[in-house]
Amino acid sequence: MKDLFDAKMEEDKKRTAPLADRMRPDSLSDFFGQEQIIGQGKILRQAIEGDSLPSIIFWGPPGSGKTTLARIIATMTNANFISFHAVTSGVQILRKVIEEAEERQRLYGKRTILFIDEIHRWNKTQQDALLPHVENGTITLIGATTENPSFEVVGALLSRCRVFTLERLHPNHIRKILERALKNRTAGLGGESLLVADSTLDYLSKVSNGDARVALNAIELAVQSAKRQKSHDVTKQHIEEALQTTLRYDKGGEEHFNIISALHKSLRGSDANAALYWLARMLEAGEDPLYVARRMVRFASEDIGLADPNALTIAVAGYQASHFIGMPECNVILSEVAVYLARAPKSNTLYEAYCRVQKDIRDFGSLPVPLHIRNAETGLMKDLGYGEGYKYNPNFEKKGEKVDQEYLPPELKDKNYFVD
Repeated sequence: MKDLFDAKMEEDKKRTAPLADRMRPDSLSDFFGQEQIIGQGKILRQAIEGDSLPSIIFWGPPGSGKTTLARIIATMTNANFISFHAVTSGVQILRKVIEEAEERQRLYGKRTILFIDEIHRWNKTQQDALLPHVENGTITLIGATTENPSFEVVGALLSRCRVFTLERLHPNHIRKILERALKNRTAGLGGESLLVADSTLDYLSKVSNGDARVALNAIELAVQSAKRQKSHDVTKQHIEEALQTTLRYDKGGEEHFNIISALHKSLRGSDANAALYWLARMLEAGEDPLYVARRMVRFASEDIGLADPNALTIAVAGYQASHFIGMPECNVILSEVAVYLARAPKSNTLYEAYCRVQKDIRDFGSLPVPLHIRNAETGLMKDLGYGEGYKYNPNFEKKGEKVDQEYLPPELKDKNYFVD
């Protein structure tokens, strides 16, 4: 039971918490966005309102509402709700949670919902420790992750959870969240006598990159800046100074692979504009320019090949020049390479030819080199027939004679890998 001192500490903590934390809604009516999963009649909404939630994983970008939805569930459920962060909580704490959940279920028939934020940060051993308790119903799991659960959550645990994908918030949703914060006099900024133009709110709603936390943190900093200047007007300039735009791009995560894939496919589709956009997205977010250059060297052979052999020369030169100069100056060099590759004619004949060769190597194994094209280094090798019957092409060509000679193993005779 909490005493008055505990209550005062909680109240002080809430008052000093960031605006984004203070303004978390505690009901679905104040939650904006994600209608595709919590709109009226949707399965997740019915499960929440009916207090019959299965184990689930919330997957979505930062600031899309994963933790907020979990906290709303906490207020609406009759189950015991436990929350911890994967970074700071390990198997030892989990064991205690499981013991208490088993006792609570046995003595009172009460369920336990365990919310694990950033569950992708738990390793396989930690996730495996949770598996049997989710399977037997001791724990109802809510996991939240910004990373693709197919890669970051062990298969056995993932198969026992329903994955709900949250989308980046639309500017209209961000606008509503900001308006709610500006009007709320208890937890928000309603008591500050502020003037924020519609155009300023629209600007912030668009540049916050679909992240409600970024938008709320920015408006809070902008208000503080305006107050220091003894101004009631929160301007676009205040927002620009407060907002440190963070492009959503994790060099080790799924977005990294999504964007390099977008660049590759834009080049393949000969769309120079799209190729420049995705290239800049990577470079401006801090991607290693040499990684991008290496991918374009590969593209020059895989997707252009002999349709324009000069493409490989251009790509290699771009890599070398980027290595010499580095960022930010090499951005134009890589842009030149990207536009050249996008405009070049395309052919994947070389790539397909190599794939055919790979298949035969898998199917036939290590076939021996035919004797007539082996090199006879020693007398023994000559006695064994190494090089016997080999036709030296230049001698025949001098006489204008055509050489009829097989260079592949007998099992692959007349194979045509390169179909021009």
